[in-house]
Amino acid sequence: MPLVAHSKLPTFEKLATEGLQVLQPNVARKQDIRELHIGFLNMMPDAALAPTERQFYRLIGESNPIAQFFVHPFTLDGLGRSDKALDYVNKHYETFDQMRENGLDALIITGANVTHSNLSEEPFWDSLIEVADWAHEEVTSTLCSCLATHAILEFRYGKKRVTQKRKKWGVFEHRVVDRQHPLVSSINTRFDQPHSRWNTIFPEQYDDANLRTLVIGDDGCVHLATSPDGIRTVFFQGHPEYDTISLLKEYKRDAMAYLAGDAEDYPPFPLNYLGKFESAVLDEFRMRAESALEQGKAVPQFPEQLILNNLNNTWHDTGSAIVGKWMGLIYQITHRERHKPFMDGIDADNPLSLPAKNET
Repeated sequence: MPLVAHSKLPTFEKLATEGLQVLQPNVARKQDIRELHIGFLNMMPDAALAPTERQFYRLIGESNPIAQFFVHPFTLDGLGRSDKALDYVNKHYETFDQMRENGLDALIITGANVTHSNLSEEPFWDSLIEVADWAHEEVTSTLCSCLATHAILEFRYGKKRVTQKRKKWGVFEHRVVDRQHPLVSSINTRFDQPHSRWNTIFPEQYDDANLRTLVIGDDGCVHLATSPDGIRTVFFQGHPEYDTISLLKEYKRDAMAYLAGDAEDYPPFPLNYLGKFESAVLDEFRMRAESALEQGKAVPQFPEQLILNNLNNTWHDTGSAIVGKWMGLIYQITHRERHKPFMDGIDADNPLSLPAKNET
């Protein structure tokens, strides 16, 4: 499913240089292929705004080439952006009013950084509910990442996330528990997945909400679930979109914040992510950095370049496969007119003709 570069968003050029198929509009118009229009609600902070674009656009663009994807990025007010980020958004992003006017086939909602213990106190809370409620009625399927999953489970299902004693951070093994669902029916039954969060929704909360759990971690946490109909809402607690270096970037951010006096604790290593060599390099950096601070000297440069080529990615192919299957399902059950969520004759309560939940 080729992406169509229908705007001047820099992400298109970046992905094309990586070898991803990106069509120019004049070429796309000559193709006898149906279009799919995907909304992309990007709530990530300024530093992660463009990288998160690339991560999700890459997953979409790697799907099977049976459609042309027009991805429409937008964001919310109340996210506290810098002038530089606002300029980027004003140049390249659309508005929610445009989404409502033109219609969408599907919607992706990213995570976000939060500043309150209660999500309902976040300045973007009401705006997020407005988007999610509109999509629930007017869009075939919404895919939620991490915090978006927690937010929708709270305001739609009454299930509040719980703060953990330790951050779930690293790469963890998972297994498919509902092999009949088409999102996971032919993927690896065991696979790795990154997580990066202090909060969780427990399995029993998903069950109480009558949600369909598809994938759990070896520690019992839910990674992937759907709404009872199997497609209208897809919930990720992990991060299938993460690049190989994403966890390293997070570690660097937290380490440098500590060394600058902006954090109380030096970060632990992300679990199951670094090898012995990489761990030794980072231990040496910490020792040298703390020694430099004691002597009133500048902190040495973070040793990214010594580590990057040694990191392994054990999750991307599975994440890409699941998102590709999601795209394929949307293609099958959407109208050509994007304002109509389901085709005539399709049961909106069970558009995938799934067996009952207790039969999986």
